[in-house]
Amino acid sequence: MSELKKTPLYPLYKEYGAKTIDFGGWDMPVQFSGIKEEHEAVRKNAGIFDVSHMGEIIVKGKNSLDFLQKMMTNDFSRLKDGGALYTAMCYENGGVVDDLLVYKLSEEEYFLVVNAANTEKDYEWLKQHAPEGVSVENVSDQYALIAIQGPKAQSILQKLSKNTNLDDIGFFKFRHDVELDGAHALVSRTGYTGEDGFEIYCQADDAEKLWRTLLEIGKDEGLVPCGLGARDTLRFEAALPLYGQELSPEITPLEAGIGFAVKLNKEADFIGKEALKRQKEQGVERRIAGVEMIDRGIPRNGYRVFSGDKEIGYVTSGTQSPTLKKNIGLVLIGADYNEEGNEVEIEVRKKRLKAKIIQTPFYKRPKK
Repeated sequence: MSELKKTPLYPLYKEYGAKTIDFGGWDMPVQFSGIKEEHEAVRKNAGIFDVSHMGEIIVKGKNSLDFLQKMMTNDFSRLKDGGALYTAMCYENGGVVDDLLVYKLSEEEYFLVVNAANTEKDYEWLKQHAPEGVSVENVSDQYALIAIQGPKAQSILQKLSKNTNLDDIGFFKFRHDVELDGAHALVSRTGYTGEDGFEIYCQADDAEKLWRTLLEIGKDEGLVPCGLGARDTLRFEAALPLYGQELSPEITPLEAGIGFAVKLNKEADFIGKEALKRQKEQGVERRIAGVEMIDRGIPRNGYRVFSGDKEIGYVTSGTQSPTLKKNIGLVLIGADYNEEGNEVEIEVRKKRLKAKIIQTPFYKRPKK
């Protein structure tokens, strides 16, 4: 059995009380103090996450924009330097290779952040399609990625940021020259929790010192280290899709509810465009919907969903929501059944339990 990969912050896990698991071949912390406590800290104060297992790929060269337009579902023609876009990358049949973030460093250079388990696959897929004049480089080993998320994330990070006013970094914007405790980092106002916050891309060697310093200066504001368990419950409440569950080679972006990142009217003929166009014209037959349990039970990934005697889909994600204190789930079901208030049944341990369709996202952060 091959040894699990470790992030640059792995040496600190034990010191901060991490309980680790195998996550897609990486030895990652599932929790530090406890999933519910960490979840609550992010909703009320702030949490810090090691997400250095994510992959980073640089696309460079004079034909980079045309290349990205061909490979991605979103439209990069209006993206300005210092801006980021969420997008999907599809197969010809409209199924998803991956969902990712693309940062525009300059007219001829883009920084792609991909899901950890898909890094090699994405890199090979991009390399395979890259035309002359475009280079594709996997730079994942050079970076550590620290996310600081929550209502107090900005005030904590600002204490370290001497040369940048974080107010100047808008949502889905970034700066790649931010100085933090002597380290130079790319800092973006992005995240995967449904809260305000930042993702910090720094050199692997700078990560340990930065992690320690952030926890020290954020202690009084309730900053705590968080694991992948809380990251999952937080993203789930915000109904942010997880690759392998809400998105996959068998699930299209339109079915997954991320149609906002699919620009079918852009001029470029991106991979999967025809299939997605056809799907939209003919009507999307199944969609991701939210459910709340009426009977007692927790909907888990893979559980079957029924309407009467008819099987209409399955659960993609589900848990007891720490914020709402309700048993809720995301289900991929026939579009005809996706109406708010509609009752369905979920098979939990061979027993069918009642649930109802509800609106997503389950949680929206309060407006300031």
